[in-house]
Amino acid sequence: MKGEYVPTAETVESFEAIVKGELDDVPEQAFLNVGNIEQVQAKAKALQESAS
Repeated sequence: MKGEYVPTAETVESFEAIVKGELDDVPEQAFLNVGNIEQVQAKAKALQESAS
């Protein structure tokens, strides 16, 4: 499975957002096999649209 490279600083920033609960409304499946938070949010939107 192809991976995504995310720079360390961006990874730490994203992790802090997760720990602070800023992404609690994002379904867990959106985090699977993506890179940065923007990709997570795009996948979450796609998941929501496909469920509608």
